[in-house]
Parts: sequence; C-alpha cells; structure tokens
Amino acid sequence: MSGLRKRTIAIVTIALFAFGLSAAAVYAATTKHHGPNGDRYAKAHRHHRHGFPPSVTRFDLSGYKIQTKYTLGTNTGNTFEQTYTGDMVQGVPVEGPNVGKTFAPAHYVALPVAPKTLYITWVLDDGTIIDAFVMNFRTGVVFDYNPTPGHPESSGTVKILEKGTNRIP
Repeated sequence: MSGLRKRTIAIVTIALFAFGLSAAAVYAATTKHHGPNGDRYAKAHRHHRHGFPPSVTRFDLSGYKIQTKYTLGTNTGNTFEQTYTGDMVQGVPVEGPNVGKTFAPAHYVALPVAPKTLYITWVLDDGTIIDAFVMNFRTGVVFDYNPTPGHPESSGTVKILEKGTNRIP
C-alpha cells in the first residue's frame, strides 16, 4: 500500500472516530435530562416538584413592616416604611427628600414570583395601579416602578422590619 493511501485511510478513520465521539456526546447531553423511561417532560415535572411552581395565589402581607431604601432612580436618597394590614398598605417616608410628605393608604396585591421574591402592586379603589415593586428578600434588592408620568423606576434595598404571620415563600 502506498504511503498516500495509508495516510488517507488513517485520516478518514480518525475523522470517523471523532464524529462518532461527537455524536455520542450530543446524544448523552440531550438525553441526560430525560426520565428513566425516556420521558422528555421529566425535567419540567422535577422543577415543579422541587422548584418554584407558577402561581397566581395572592400573598397576605398582614403584619409586615418593610423598609425600602433607594440608591438609584427617582427615589434616590429616600427610605420608606411600608406597613401592611389586611389588603391595605401605608407607605411613610422616614429618610430623604420625601420626609414630611403624606401618602394615602392604598390596596395592595402581592404575588410570589420566585423563592423569597414578591411582586407587589399598590392599587387605588378604582383599580388604578399607583406603584409596582419586585422585592427579593433573599438578595435584599427592590425594583420600584411608579406608572405615574414623571415618576419612573427606582431601585435599592429592601428588608423586613416586622414579620407578619405568613412566611414569604
């Protein structure tokens, strides 16, 4: 056999071997999340069984007093205490340029959206949303969006000053 023919056969053999290994790796990677019977939905079922399932169940913040301190956006320099009772909330500025301003109590809706994270909206009697928050109590970060023109988003820290009877999921 000529030297060229031997090299060609060796290169083709190595290429086929590499292709076979690649195919095996792709197959293993795409099947490792399947269940024992090849169930393609096993990962999703495991997530709901052990992860954070989707929910639209309202969370009752009665008894909670939460402090938000803003370092970014419109509310920079302000610190507020939010006291939750029943379906009502009262926000009071305790530090910063807004101290002395009075905000009317509002209704609220709180939804758990991730572990230790709530999406909270403040709502007027007519259903108008006046403020919306995402509060992550694990990381201590708050995002605040006020839909009123001229009052855009803010972000900062959040902490619980007083706990209510319901544990934040």
